[in-house]
Amino acid sequence: MPEPTWTETQVAAKRAVPDGLWTQCPECGETIFRKSLEANLMVCPKCDHHMRISARRRIEQLLDPGTFEPMDADMAPMDPLGFVDQKPYIDRLRETQRKSGEVDGIQTGTGFVKGRKLVVGVMDFTFMAGSMGSVVGERLTRGIEHATDHSLPLVIVSCSGGARMQESGFSLMQMAKTSAALARFDDAGGLYVSVLADPTTGGVTASYAMLGDVILAEPKALIGFAGPRVIAQTIRQELPEGFQTAEFLLKAGFVDRIVHRAALRTEISRVIDYSGK
Repeated sequence: MPEPTWTETQVAAKRAVPDGLWTQCPECGETIFRKSLEANLMVCPKCDHHMRISARRRIEQLLDPGTFEPMDADMAPMDPLGFVDQKPYIDRLRETQRKSGEVDGIQTGTGFVKGRKLVVGVMDFTFMAGSMGSVVGERLTRGIEHATDHSLPLVIVSCSGGARMQESGFSLMQMAKTSAALARFDDAGGLYVSVLADPTTGGVTASYAMLGDVILAEPKALIGFAGPRVIAQTIRQELPEGFQTAEFLLKAGFVDRIVHRAALRTEISRVIDYSGK
């Protein structure tokens, strides 16, 4: 019987390693053991790159175990415009729902952070780039109103490409609706902590993401309205180094503090205690 070739041995060894056991950091290229990465909150141990995570994983990391109680989880998007680009919007929705296991791009509900009860809204970039459609806006508005009615602190974690173009004006209306709800929440003396993850852009940045009483950001998060290439082409100037990063916005006074993902629970609980809410 002939000896196996080197190529055959390589293929056999590769098959012996289960898929998904290792992952590669998109920032530095480091190959990381998947379970070690998850234990490190999906932050690269070599370069400290904060990887994008789903809303459900974020909730598991942020809230005390077993305390999350979802709100409006069955609220599903519709296609009032019959929108079609490369495929019908309704087909795109169904495909994304099947792949992600989610109804839409946000999770809202109540929970506890180190024993402090609050209302939380977490956007999900894995669902159509976390775009803000009617369901995202309505769920957030109801969450804000629940926080207002029950005098609870509010935490919203933004991670979004902006307004959902397939819903056109219906999506843009959510900017005004959520902002108005936050104004009523503020009038009632509520505390709103806005957490900006990578990326926070478009209509989300132009509305509720930047309206927090305290605005926290993850390291190196992309934060802005239009993309840097669009801005550079519009003003016909070279943009400063690090433009639209969390660090740049901190220096400009648009962000209050940059917080490592591992310290986020502690920071939010401290803000709540300091505010007395």
